[in-house]
Amino acid sequence: MIKQYLSYALGAFGHDAFYATLNTYFAIFVTSALFVGKGSAAEAGIVTTMVVVIRLIEIAFDPMIGGMVDNTDTKMGKFKPWLLAGAIVSSVGLILMFSSLFGLADSNTSIYFLAFGIVFVIMDIFYSFKDISFWSMLPALSVDTKVRNKFGTVGRFGSTLGSQGVIIVVTPLVVYFSQQFSGTHGSTQTRAGWLGFATVIGLVSLLGALATFFGTKEQKSLIRENTERTRFRDVFKVIGENDQLMWLGLSYLLFALSYVVTNSLLIYYFRYVIGNAGAYSVIGVVTAILGILSVPLFPIIVSKITRRGVYVGGICMMLVGYILFNFAGDSALVMYIADAIFFFPYPMIFLAALMTITDSVEYGQWKNGTRNESVTLSVRPLIDKLAGAFSTGIVVIAAVHAGMTGNAKPSDITAHGMFIFHSFIFYMPMILLVVSALIYQFKVTLSEKRHAQIVKELESKLETEKVEEEAEEKAESNN
Repeated sequence: MIKQYLSYALGAFGHDAFYATLNTYFAIFVTSALFVGKGSAAEAGIVTTMVVVIRLIEIAFDPMIGGMVDNTDTKMGKFKPWLLAGAIVSSVGLILMFSSLFGLADSNTSIYFLAFGIVFVIMDIFYSFKDISFWSMLPALSVDTKVRNKFGTVGRFGSTLGSQGVIIVVTPLVVYFSQQFSGTHGSTQTRAGWLGFATVIGLVSLLGALATFFGTKEQKSLIRENTERTRFRDVFKVIGENDQLMWLGLSYLLFALSYVVTNSLLIYYFRYVIGNAGAYSVIGVVTAILGILSVPLFPIIVSKITRRGVYVGGICMMLVGYILFNFAGDSALVMYIADAIFFFPYPMIFLAALMTITDSVEYGQWKNGTRNESVTLSVRPLIDKLAGAFSTGIVVIAAVHAGMTGNAKPSDITAHGMFIFHSFIFYMPMILLVVSALIYQFKVTLSEKRHAQIVKELESKLETEKVEEEAEEKAESNN
């Protein structure tokens, strides 16, 4: 099992390094390096609007992708073919996104927008296949809640290191590749620097997927055998009839959106409020260390206070971090402390949500009579993509209206611009977190205890049906 845990963790490491790069740093690349100068704000706005619109349209296809994965039957299993194909194509797509597409961004912006749209659609579709197949492996690795918690924990451990590791390396890598390929000096960030950075992340994502591909194994059980092919016309019905999945999904959407928006705008805070973009890298060090401490504590803490306590209590702790953020001013030290309080419960809240979604596979099977692993688990990446799409647009809106674009300096930011920026990075996310906690507290009733009872009922029911079928077959053969 150790090999499987490690392989899953490595896959999560590369996967979330990719996710953080796409959802946090692409908007920064567009506003600071791809389009600079006259008309840059409008051009950046077109690209980010395309990202938001395309993602909102494609989100409707995620459950269908989950249905395709559910209906896959190969010697490698249902998940691995999609995991590998998705990793290869999405990595190439990421590299192309962090480029000028062979100079089209300068020579012909209209053709660039068209080409970018095609690249992004292909990248996002295959990323969805990879995302859904990777995380929907959880219920296939075990039906036991404790074992699932371990896989979820090591997966989140890897993903935390991956996403926070990107924060540590983004500035050094971009500056290094800028110097190597553009001949710049100092801390200048160029297109070549961002392209080099994206290439590294693409390779890391692919290598992580290969580790999961070769190192994990689906477990067979009576419950998993009770699976029927999912018709595409029924995928949304499967999700809609699972009330616990729907309520958890709404709560998690608000939580994810608040976190991603704040996390994405932090680099702007260090650059335009504190006036020291290089100090932002320390955030990655702090959060990586806290992730190493936080994630392994999840099984211990959840056994004491349950997932509900982790989810709601963790959000309360994040709100304390937000309060401290508002008093940070231009102090990097206070920002580090506030971010430590803000981030520490995040991996555990994610795990609480992920485990609840995973358990809703059996809940849906118990309630509706059919088992849909990938369709059910597609809700989590669907929500993350939705949060990422909205956050990309919000980040650009915040940056443009606050005056934090191009070669602007901290002294160029007006008091009004600063208020707008604070509204997006702190005030709005705080409101979303409060609503998220209230929904989980009063609407999500699928506890660990209830899930264990559902599994027992399913096993008993399926075992009885199996005995009856065998008896009927035996009677027919005797006749």
